[in-house]
Formats: sequence, C-alpha cells, structure tokens
Amino acid sequence: MRFVLYLSLFLLFVGGVGAFGAVRSRADWISVRNISSPSFQGVKIPKYDPTKPTVAVVLGNPITEVFDFLVPYEMFAMTDEFNVYAVAPENKVAALTGGLDLIPHFSFEEMDGLLGKSPDLIVVPYMPMDDEGKYRPVRQWIQKHGKTKILSICSGSSNLADAGLLKGKTSTIHWRIVNQVTKTYPDTNWMRDQRFVQAGNITSSAGLTSGIDAVLYVISQQLGESAAVKIAKEMHYPSYHYVNNPKVEPYYIDKTEAIYYMNLAFQFQKKQVGVLLYEGMEESALASIFDTYSPLGTAKVFTISNSEGVITTKHDLNLVARYQVSNAPKIKRLLVPGTEAPTLSTYASQSWNEQDRGVQPEYIHSHKPDRFVFDATLEDLAKQEDLLTAKWAAKRLEYRPDHLELEGELFAWEAFITALMLGVGALLTGYLIDRRFLSKWV
Repeated sequence: MRFVLYLSLFLLFVGGVGAFGAVRSRADWISVRNISSPSFQGVKIPKYDPTKPTVAVVLGNPITEVFDFLVPYEMFAMTDEFNVYAVAPENKVAALTGGLDLIPHFSFEEMDGLLGKSPDLIVVPYMPMDDEGKYRPVRQWIQKHGKTKILSICSGSSNLADAGLLKGKTSTIHWRIVNQVTKTYPDTNWMRDQRFVQAGNITSSAGLTSGIDAVLYVISQQLGESAAVKIAKEMHYPSYHYVNNPKVEPYYIDKTEAIYYMNLAFQFQKKQVGVLLYEGMEESALASIFDTYSPLGTAKVFTISNSEGVITTKHDLNLVARYQVSNAPKIKRLLVPGTEAPTLSTYASQSWNEQDRGVQPEYIHSHKPDRFVFDATLEDLAKQEDLLTAKWAAKRLEYRPDHLELEGELFAWEAFITALMLGVGALLTGYLIDRRFLSKWV
C-alpha cells in the first residue's frame, strides 16, 4: 500500500504537472490565428512567367511546419529561374508552426486554373493531419498531381505516404519518427542514414536542414551544379558536400531527449520573445528564429509589426503579424532577424522604440552576415537557455556543423529544479498521508 501510495503521488505530481506543461508547450507550437485578419489589400503576387517552370510550395490546413515551407520557398526564389508560389486549399490566412501567419498566393483551384496543368515541381512540407476534415483537400490535391516532380521536406514524406505516393518506394524522413512511419507505412522502405533520397519522380529529405541539401540537389538537376553552388554560397550554407554524398551516420532517440522533455514539461516561466516583421526580410532568417526557439518549450514567440497591413518578404511572401507595436504583449526580448535588418527595419524599429517598452531591438544576424543564419540563433539559444538545449536543437534540426561556438550554462536549471520540487512535494505528501492514516491502520 505504501508503494502504491508513493508511486501514485509521484505520478500525480511529476507526471501530471509535466503532462500539463507538455500539452501547453505543444499548443504554443501549433497555435493558429484566433484574432481577426486584415483585408487582403497589399498582397503581392509574383508575376507569372510562362517561360519559367513553376514551383508550388504547399500550405496545409490548419498549419504547416515553418522551416519546411519558408526555406525551400526562399531557395527556389533565389535562383530567379522559377515561378515560385505559396498554394493552399483556400486563399485565406494560413499558419506556420510557432505562431507565424501568411497569406498564400493562390488557392489550389486558382493554381490549377493559372497553369492548366500540374506545376513542374511541388514542394510538400510537413503538415499535421490531425483534423481530417480540414486536411482532406490537401491530400486530394497532392494525389491529383501525384505524377509530377515532388520534393518532400522533413516529415512531409509522411504526407506523401498518407496520400499513397510512396508505396513500394524508398524514402527518408525526420530521424525522430522513422520507427513510427515504419509501422504506419510498412510498404515504404524508410532510410535512416540518408539526408535525401531520390526515387522516381519523388525526392524526399530527412530532418529540416537536410531539406536544404535536397533543394540544392533538385536545383543542380534542373539548372546545373553551378546554380546550386551559387545558392549555397549566398546562404553561407556550410554543408554543401552532402549534396554530392547524402549518406550520414544516423541519429536515434537516446538520452539526449531528456533535456527536450524536461523543457517541454517543466519550463513554466517561458521567455516571451517578440519577432519584429518588416518589409524585405529574409525568409530563412525568419525560419531560424521560429524553428530554433519556438519548438523547445522554453520560449513563446510573438510576431509584431508597426501596422496592421501585410508585410512582404524579400521574395514576395505576404506575412501578417498577430500584434502591432501599439498592442504588443509584454516581452523580454525583441528579435529582428535578417543580415540587413538594421537598414531594412529602420521604420519598424523606430516605431517600437517610440513606445518606450524598455526592450531594445536585437539584430541577431546582422553582426554575422557571412555565416549561415542558424549559426547565430543556435549560439544565442545556448546563452539564453543552456548548452544541452542548444545541442539538442541542432540535432533536431539535423544540422551537423563543427564550427558552432556554443557558450552557456550546462543544462536547464529551471526545469530541473521544478521537477525536483514536484518530486519532493510528492514524497512529503506521501509521508504525511502515511503517518496520518497508513501507520495507524497497520
């Protein structure tokens, strides 16, 4: 009876509170817009050039993984050799993970009407399929164009498998869910040791930054090796060698997961971080913020702009902030992503400073313009949180650099102390109940 008592209390205190924290953290990560959207006035749609191949980057309903969408979109647009469009089931505000919103260029129906055929390439990010009613149109559109060239990013290959497009084929996916998809889709040969796999008309990439290698590979196949090298250099991407040899030592779920689950479950004092949106900002720099800070359970990220209107990125994506500088929540930091942020964000930054919030804009990338944008955010994460969190974040991103300069505390003291106090509380409660009831009863 004592064993059952102490175990039950421990599970209630530590497990129950931890489960609540984890659910809350995941809700922040997959949050969708719950405030009114502005009119579509000011939405910019890139001009269609019928002499160029068209790349359609898919947006899910209700949400799409932020890196999987933003980075491939930017890379194809950087070549200036493709028509690149954001397409979605409906032409309305769509959500990316972490709390970033944008307006697609075309609905599926509009895209099909413009082209009169399949796009030349469809990019499929990871799109959660929890809401069958909302997701069904996405599956149907992918199936409709299933014979065209398709590039899946990260866990987007699970969307392809769900659509029946990977039966009898070899594919790869994010290392954390290889075992899961192997059970769910056993008729696909899932590879764990490849950053990308080419199988017929489908190229699939492994976790997150592996998608960069896959995009560069596709660009090299479409435009030649020199075009891919040029894009990699412009991005300061340090791992181009994977394009020619995608084989890697595989990652597995192991003890390094502990820091992730501790943060997810027991970081109750999350850092409130604002991200300032401004005209001309770089898509990959924005992705580096939202896919480094947001998914770890340590911070809650808010988009802020100086007006209610549409913010157009460097390559014509149309963003919509959830807050303006006049009504922004209380934040601890205001990050301004992008290598040219001090120049391009001048007006937005001035609007923020006029509010006198006591938080100065931080230009997180501009002091390292010759480095890959994720280097700056991972190094900042180590200082803001701890080394183990930053190292796990790099592993989650499947980013394998040997040049990062990570400095900070060893591990997450706040999460550890919270879990420890809950455990001690459970033991003390058990002891009191034991003394008050069990001891006398025995």
